[in-house]
Amino acid sequence: MAERPSNLDEAQQQRRMAKKEMIKPLLGNECEIHNYSLQKITVGILGTGDFARSLATRLVCSGYDVIVGSRYPKCNESLFPSAIEVTSQREATNRANIIFVAVHHEHYSTLNKLRDGLMGKILVDVSNNVEVNEREESNAERLASMFPESTVVKAFNLISAWALQSGARDGSKQVMICSNSQEARCMVVEIARNMGFIPLDFGLLSSAKEIENLPLRLFPSWKMPIILTVVLFVLFYVYSFIRKVIHPYVMKGQNVFYKIPISVVNVALPCVSFVMLSLVYLPGVLAALFQLRNGTKYKRFPCWLDQWLQQRKQLGLLSFLCAALHAVYSLCLPMRRSARYQLLNEASALSRLGFTALVVSTLHVLTFGWRKAFDSTQYKFYLPPTFAITLIVPCIVLPTKAFLFLPCVNRKLKRIRRGWETSHQAKFREPGEADSVAHFSMESTSRV
Repeated sequence: MAERPSNLDEAQQQRRMAKKEMIKPLLGNECEIHNYSLQKITVGILGTGDFARSLATRLVCSGYDVIVGSRYPKCNESLFPSAIEVTSQREATNRANIIFVAVHHEHYSTLNKLRDGLMGKILVDVSNNVEVNEREESNAERLASMFPESTVVKAFNLISAWALQSGARDGSKQVMICSNSQEARCMVVEIARNMGFIPLDFGLLSSAKEIENLPLRLFPSWKMPIILTVVLFVLFYVYSFIRKVIHPYVMKGQNVFYKIPISVVNVALPCVSFVMLSLVYLPGVLAALFQLRNGTKYKRFPCWLDQWLQQRKQLGLLSFLCAALHAVYSLCLPMRRSARYQLLNEASALSRLGFTALVVSTLHVLTFGWRKAFDSTQYKFYLPPTFAITLIVPCIVLPTKAFLFLPCVNRKLKRIRRGWETSHQAKFREPGEADSVAHFSMESTSRV
């Protein structure tokens, strides 16, 4: 009986330890969470520009002691709130633990006189370039080579001064961080989190060049949809040009080149819109078939399918743009001809009812083109009518969608998307492995 209290104490102690382990955030084994005290960290900022002023204000509001280093402290002191101390660059580097280098990368050489104060400190490089891949090495790598005694972290270059002032919203919440020092990364991660941003660990400093190129890429998610739209338009335009202009000229000697700027374009635009609208729903159908085959939602999609799923919004907007242009071009034609496309225009304009638009557009094309499909005179140069080509993708999407709507199939698909698995041996694999080479997007899965 005398040993019972000690056993109870030992059991309680084990429960407390287990509880502490459960409280720890699940951030992986590579980065340990350091509970740095805000009062022990003095953040220094070299520079007095717009970004430096916004950053200093945001850091003070987040509970940090901030000291700004300036070449002309008396002139720039009035630009900062009274809670921020503005002093010389040398004094700021000597007193700060973490230093934000908020100067242009062209002026890094002016920091050589501060080498003693920067020794052993963490330097956060926030600079950007003017052009993509402006130099062979990134600005952060250049700064690290200039100050090998310091630890350089690339971060906050995607955050604007406006975002620092008005607060993190939408895409401006993400702070991409990379450094060769794990401890330095964790410290900057903690600072970004305390400021209300979402830190993203990009690993070693070699990723800095990729991070610096991101702000210079114009609409990266629109690249492939725009290329696809242009390619489809060129193909349908050339195809319609051969059928409507070249064929009458060769076979009958008719000069109908006046159709090139309006009539031929107005044939290509609705075809592109129709095919693009079909491509919005085709990846969702393919993803559902993948999930049914795998019996789980936790297996990665192929890379091409994952990217396709993430670009459906862009495909839909470009489809609507082509439909709108088709409507404008139709106004240039006689009313008796533009009335033929009225149903397709109305169907494509139903952006909120995309699948309904696809069904109505398909029915519209079948209604007006059914007789022409069996008319031999429509096969000019043995080429089928344009509408027959546009029906290929919708005729794949709609029957497959109908199959997925079957109660037995739909019930199983819903169970899989709620987490049910056919086999409990699903494994997560890296993108480079054999059976799966893609990154699985949770956002894409939720919208399938």
